[in-house]
Amino acid sequence: MKSAYPIASITSDDMACGANGQIGVARVCPVNAGSTFTFEYRLYANDSTLGSVDPSHKGPAAVYMKKVDSAIANDTAAGDGWFKIWDESYDETAGKWATEKMIANDGHLSVSIPEDIEGGSYLLRSELLALHNAEHIPADPQFFVGCAQIFLSSAGTKIPSNTVSIPGYIDMTKNNAALTFNIYAQPMALPYPMIGPTAYTSSSKRDLEVRSAAVQTEGLIPANTVLQSVNWFGSEVASYSDMAGCWNASHACWAQSSDCFSNDGPTGDKYCLLWNNKCQGINDACNAGDYNGPPNAGMVLTPVLSKRTDLPPPSAESLESSSDATDGNIDVSSSAPGNLGSMPFSSSASAIMATSMTMASGTTMTSSASASSTVTIKATVSSTTYSTPAYDAPTTEATPAQPAAPAMPNAPDAPDTPDAPDAPDAPDAPASPGKLRRNHRHARRHGH
Repeated sequence: MKSAYPIASITSDDMACGANGQIGVARVCPVNAGSTFTFEYRLYANDSTLGSVDPSHKGPAAVYMKKVDSAIANDTAAGDGWFKIWDESYDETAGKWATEKMIANDGHLSVSIPEDIEGGSYLLRSELLALHNAEHIPADPQFFVGCAQIFLSSAGTKIPSNTVSIPGYIDMTKNNAALTFNIYAQPMALPYPMIGPTAYTSSSKRDLEVRSAAVQTEGLIPANTVLQSVNWFGSEVASYSDMAGCWNASHACWAQSSDCFSNDGPTGDKYCLLWNNKCQGINDACNAGDYNGPPNAGMVLTPVLSKRTDLPPPSAESLESSSDATDGNIDVSSSAPGNLGSMPFSSSASAIMATSMTMASGTTMTSSASASSTVTIKATVSSTTYSTPAYDAPTTEATPAQPAAPAMPNAPDAPDTPDAPDAPDAPDAPASPGKLRRNHRHARRHGH
């Protein structure tokens, strides 16, 4: 898929939030000012066990934010208004690039959200720059980006003024040294000339005004949701107390299953299989003559993933002044970087950047108001190596067959026993690690 590739042109709108990054998704991740937000990068969006980024992809990383009127609206990503909140290039003390630290941290990239900026809807953007082919002629610097849709709860009033336009903030002439940097030179021409504006620094806590925080009204999880898979939500079926109601509930459950598989995205269908188990449980109850249900009514099926506090940790003031927030997750492939299937993330951060918030590719994102609570998004990064500058077309995974809803019995007094639908075959793993796949992020923009 297109979001698995590095951005083709630095002048493309895809530089903002990745392939299809101009398209919003329904879910928005709630984030507290001063909390920690984590992006997770995966080599393959639907499998966290295969690694995050190819070790050859060495280079800097950065995170940007942009205030928008609506996080779910289309065509808000490209353009002016982006301000940087964090960046890192080469750590001369540790002898590592930012991407190497991320790889060593299981693909997790964490930042602290400024605590003094005004609340409201934002796009949160991660950016990796792989320099393994940058010294070639022509130069081939490879950008991997993805965005999360978030709603920031903050009592702050600051509006960062040092903003840039994306695309537009990078110029091959002005930034030539950064884009053609030779990571193989001995010694390297350090320090690395970081691209973009200076990262925004929050005011001290004593400078913050006491005011009411804005309240999120869009992108909320629908009521009665018991399972979230990226940007799909499974709602509890209606209660019943007779045979007809039991089979009606079964039919409604399998209909939602079909919709889940149709919207599983790059991160896969693991959570849809959890929903299938629920539907099968209703079928089994109906076949056994248990017409009071549904079984385990209202039980939340979305897996709870471990919370993370990764580099860089939130400041002491941030932890002291912020309150715990409910985790928002985005991906369906359980991995340390982000909660699967609970947050919208669409974009090339494929995240899994955790998808998602809204990252649609493989990037995952996590945010929290304290060190013990985080929100994760996942994103997939290309696995192209230095020795293979030419990209092969990514392998397209077959869409799993969707289970059919069992037919309603003709006579309620003697129903035919419907056959349980077969679970859909899991899609084959990509044939080659030569390209990276991105996930949906919880609040990630479509295709991010």
